[in-house]
Amino acid sequence: MKQQTLKSWFKSGSPWVWMTASGVSIAVIMTVGLLAVIATRGLANFWPADVLEADYQVPGTPAKVMAGELVQAEEVPRARLAGAGLPVDVNGGEFMTRELFKVGNREVYGADFTWVVAEWTSNLRTPQNLMVMERREWGNFYGYLVNVKENGQVIAEGDDAWAAMQQRIGRVDALYGQISKLEKRDIGRINAGLERLRLKTRKLEMNGQLDAAGQADLDAERAQWGAEYKVLEGQLNDLHQQFDRDSVTVRTVDGQEQEMSLGKVVRAYRPNTMGTGAKLGFYFAKLWEFLSDEPREANTEGGIFPAIFGTVMMTLIMAVIVTPFGVLAAIYLREYARQGPLTRVIRIAVNNLAGVPAIVYGVFGLGFFVYVLGGSIDRLFFAEALPAPTFGTPGLMWASLTLAILAVPVVIVATEEGLARIPRALREGSLALGATKAETLWKVVLPMASPAMMTGLILAVARAAGEVAPLMLVGVVKLAPALPLDGNYPYLHLDQKIMHLGFHIYDVGFQSPNVEAARPLVYATALLLVLVIALLNLSAVFIRNHLREKYKALDH
Repeated sequence: MKQQTLKSWFKSGSPWVWMTASGVSIAVIMTVGLLAVIATRGLANFWPADVLEADYQVPGTPAKVMAGELVQAEEVPRARLAGAGLPVDVNGGEFMTRELFKVGNREVYGADFTWVVAEWTSNLRTPQNLMVMERREWGNFYGYLVNVKENGQVIAEGDDAWAAMQQRIGRVDALYGQISKLEKRDIGRINAGLERLRLKTRKLEMNGQLDAAGQADLDAERAQWGAEYKVLEGQLNDLHQQFDRDSVTVRTVDGQEQEMSLGKVVRAYRPNTMGTGAKLGFYFAKLWEFLSDEPREANTEGGIFPAIFGTVMMTLIMAVIVTPFGVLAAIYLREYARQGPLTRVIRIAVNNLAGVPAIVYGVFGLGFFVYVLGGSIDRLFFAEALPAPTFGTPGLMWASLTLAILAVPVVIVATEEGLARIPRALREGSLALGATKAETLWKVVLPMASPAMMTGLILAVARAAGEVAPLMLVGVVKLAPALPLDGNYPYLHLDQKIMHLGFHIYDVGFQSPNVEAARPLVYATALLLVLVIALLNLSAVFIRNHLREKYKALDH
């Protein structure tokens, strides 16, 4: 009886339902768990953790004072510590605790992070006046504020020094914004104008068209640019003098004092005195800086806005390129091409292209787009700039085209499947009512196939947004000094190199000299890239469902 019941249970299909449900559950749990790990390790980096101060004494050495943020703690065997040369009593317990502290002060200690043995620390405390200073270079400084100086003269010390320093940091930050604006926008515009003038002069010389009158006009224009540059140079020098005016004297926890220009300081705060509300405000300010600012310290500090901008710009250009080619190719194969062996071979080739490794597309893009096509464009239209390449070098255009070739099979396959699902009776009914084949295709077939077309396009965009390997060859770099879109003619610089979120993860995670400092940014950037791709896929589902509801009436 029991065997018969088990047999009927298998015949009912319930085991397979449970098996598939278990597979889906495991996939969901793994996905949510991965996102939770990435979010926890990435976003926690922006929280202002308390700074600990402690006495630390390795057996047999003098005691010293240390301070920093506790990053992680782990249990390690005593034998392992003894093997590393530490004076550990191997007859004690089996394990000891070691802790990783972010101690900063790289110019003093040589490294931002250090491992300590927890059993050798004592008298842990959180002094209220222990501060953290984020710097534009050399990472964080941990220590105490001694005094504030203006032009080398002490203007505040003791309890008044903190408020005076905060006021001057705000002033210096405003000056830094003015200097950056002057250098990047105004002086950048002049440099771009002078470069265009140089190329124009060389082109006239190469064509033998540079006469005395033309030379005089060029000299007058060059003099006008030079005069404008002199004015801006004077303004820039004045700003730099004001920028370097203020400084502070700081002291490390072990008593070493040094003077530091406030021009090198991004912000200073005392996390041990901050309440929950203040820490939340600081957290969201740091998160906004991460999304909107430029990177610094070899991409281990600051923000990733250029990488976000480069990723979005390249993906949009790729979408504009891939949409007409992919849709038109699918329309021809399904609606106009004769269905024979050649068409089947083409379909097989398209399907196989979707499985070609991405790095192969990168090699093709470098060889054909950059060297062949870009080199030809330079010889035909930018000969005056040679031997310096204009389009004969990796850049935004070639990166977008390479991704377009990578994504076009997905668009072709999705569009063709959408066209194949349109009932033949609808086409025949439209033709019977007097519509031409083109009108039938444009007003009946394509609207009904648009959900599949849009889904294919956005899935292709989602795939392209996460690619890294081909982009390393055709236009993405570690650090791009300027955005490809600015106020200088021709405004969108397709020849310019860009940053990319995927390559930023690779660079910070595997090429950074400061691994511990880079690790949280790797997680944060990875989370942002996952969210972008997830948003694109959710957009695909929303658009597909909207279009399906819109044209549902045509199915009946």
